[in-house]
Amino acid sequence: MYLSIRHYFKWLSVCLASLALYACSSCANTNQADANVSAQKTNNNNMETNKTVPTNTDSLETITLGAGCFWCVEAVFQQLQGVVKVESGYAGGAIKNPSYREVCTGRTGHAEAVQVSFNPQVISLQQILDVFWNSHDPTTLNRQGADAGTQYRSAIFYHTEAQKAIAEQSRKQFDETGPYGDPVVTEITPFTNFYKAEDYHQDYFAINGHEPYCQMVIRPKIDKVQKQFKNLLK
Repeated sequence: MYLSIRHYFKWLSVCLASLALYACSSCANTNQADANVSAQKTNNNNMETNKTVPTNTDSLETITLGAGCFWCVEAVFQQLQGVVKVESGYAGGAIKNPSYREVCTGRTGHAEAVQVSFNPQVISLQQILDVFWNSHDPTTLNRQGADAGTQYRSAIFYHTEAQKAIAEQSRKQFDETGPYGDPVVTEITPFTNFYKAEDYHQDYFAINGHEPYCQMVIRPKIDKVQKQFKNLLK
């Protein structure tokens, strides 16, 4: 497994978060019990972060996106108006219910991804994708910064044919007008599965924003989006 300073901070953050919340990552064959006060407190924080729900949930749309470390991607999309829920998890892989440690080996075929539920009457899929393209580097194959491996690939998992058409046109436009000299390598594939990640990955920046990885890697992405997409913020 590729190990870098950035990846070291990421693993260190996981360990600290696990100790703080009395939670540990679960394997596919392990039942995890959350019967402590800290975990309950975290669940309450998660509910608070994602509590804004439109009156008609039938009108919501869902798109699944991979753009490197899901801690970063989750934090970016949680700040957008019209976005009702963002869940971190694993998409596009070959085995059921993978654990974080398994996905990090790069051998399960999953991408770290977020599932974004949004109200298209408030924010369009095109606007969601505009933020997606501009909050990561879609020209680096299986890598975002120092995070390397197929689990960090840039990917759009579309749920409908309409989403596919919008995603392909959006990729083409960004490829022609974006700031990168290299071609966009983002894969656009049909949605097949999404497994929600362990509890300590959810709302990660909101709960652990003081940690080194959050300040050095996630915060700059959030600041960039806040500056570039002021009209889309909550």
